[in-house]
Amino acid sequence: MQADVMIVGGGIAGLQAAIQLGRYDRKVMVIDEGGGRSTLCQRYRNLLGWPEGVSGKDLREIGRQQAKTYNVHFIDKKVIQIVKEAVGFKAQTMDGETYQGNKLLLATGVTDANPFPELEPCFGMSVYICPDCDGYEVKEKNTLILGSGSAGARMALELAHWTDQLTYVNHGDQQMTSDEKKKLENAHIRYYEGEVERVNVEGDQFIGVSIVEGKVLRAEKAFIAFAGNVVHSELGKQIGVERLENHHVLSHYRTKMTNIEDVWAAGDIGVHPEQVAIAMGEGTQAAVWIQKSLLKDEVHKVQEK
Repeated sequence: MQADVMIVGGGIAGLQAAIQLGRYDRKVMVIDEGGGRSTLCQRYRNLLGWPEGVSGKDLREIGRQQAKTYNVHFIDKKVIQIVKEAVGFKAQTMDGETYQGNKLLLATGVTDANPFPELEPCFGMSVYICPDCDGYEVKEKNTLILGSGSAGARMALELAHWTDQLTYVNHGDQQMTSDEKKKLENAHIRYYEGEVERVNVEGDQFIGVSIVEGKVLRAEKAFIAFAGNVVHSELGKQIGVERLENHHVLSHYRTKMTNIEDVWAAGDIGVHPEQVAIAMGEGTQAAVWIQKSLLKDEVHKVQEK
């Protein structure tokens, strides 16, 4: 299949870009393996127009159906390789099939480090990842930070703005410096160091953790903060897309094009605060400049005749 635009990643940024490009009457193909942060969040509460919140799953389904009204084509597969050709790009999926697009948008997102998959039903309901998105949800509430080393300490200190009932549980083998421990103490954040034996949940409600030495810590809310999030920019690397040391992709602040001609990046693989509203904005932003590039190509073809 040949498309004007091939989008790899069907999360929030990819879907928003697909809708915008579909409204330009472009032939758009979205290749998506079906995972990602937005499939896990049970409730986004900081989005305009959704005062009661919306789940990531519902938002994706609404977005996909909206995109289909503009004849956007969806391929539910995992891309394992991208090759830059003389004109456009070729993507190979895990089943060996290949797909082609004249322009390429990478919107492959990030996977958060989480050693406790049992918490996933609670994401967005009583367990959170982003303090900018959901710090408000723990306002004046008994809250645990489940993290490791410096990553958890930074999260705890940021959340001290919202509640004075914070406890940081340093799970794992990452040590804390005396300076970090002092900062936690000065912010009146309780600190426990030791393995979490079990996380305790009832449906989508977090109720606490059991630590190895037998102690039970109860709480209404929790944040997770572990180092080692995976930025899914490997496909970009295959074709020379510039990345930072943390693997986030660099793109132009205005156009969202990467250092590789005709390759754009949007959403959480980029360098920005990782929020749904920003992913939507970047998806639209990239789509606008992809359209401009396609129009420019069409003018060149006419001039060459």
